Amino acid sequence: MGLVQGATEFLPVSSSGHLILTEAFFRVRAGLAFDTFIHLGTLMAVLIYFRRDWLMIISSFRRPGFGRLLFLMLCVGTIPGAVAGLFLEDIVSAHFRVPERVAFMLILMSLPLLAGEFFGRKDKSLRELGLLGAAVIGLAQALALIPGTSRSGITMAAGLLLGLSRAEAAHFSFLLSAPIITGAGLFEGVKILSQGELPFLTLFSGALAAFLSGWLAISFLLSFLQTRSFYPFIVYRLLLAMLVYAIF
Repeated sequence: MGLVQGATEFLPVSSSGHLILTEAFFRVRAGLAFDTFIHLGTLMAVLIYFRRDWLMIISSFRRPGFGRLLFLMLCVGTIPGAVAGLFLEDIVSAHFRVPERVAFMLILMSLPLLAGEFFGRKDKSLRELGLLGAAVIGLAQALALIPGTSRSGITMAAGLLLGLSRAEAAHFSFLLSAPIITGAGLFEGVKILSQGELPFLTLFSGALAAFLSGWLAISFLLSFLQTRSFYPFIVYRLLLAMLVYAIF
């Protein structure tokens, strides 16, 4: 589960959807709390891989610079997803964590990524995004609460439609994952540890595997998008959805 989480969190293919499909295939029920906790492994991958960005943000509190604007952009972009998670988590957990609905969202949420490739100018840098652009990407991120959407996919699609280059859209998407994963992962982690639902070693193993595969996924995608498009991932989403309908 950790390997699947880390590998699919940063690729635009829906990590939550893949976790649900993995549970269904192996006939296990880890649950939303476990899924959320192992996201902490991918959080560590983001924090360490982009350590220069985080250090730039920290240093900007002492002297003005782009780091201060980036910090504000991440704050603005995080709010919609945090609010959606707070009020809609139980509804999503009860009604959307089934393979058929994951498959439907894999198809439906391929459209924004396709639109981004068709209509996005792909010539802006992250410094040109601004707070309004960050807010738009944050609203898109809120949709990722629904399994099959792909948090990275929908935020990258929004970035493309706002004119960001593929690599810059991915860069901001990865940074934006940190605050939302931190809040959700710590909240769910404390809850399931206090309830004793899963042993710590099980949680730690999943998080460690997610860290390793997440690091590799970040490195791969940033390199891949320097010269290639999102079309292979769109095709993968559609093929996976058809496979799910055929099996389940």
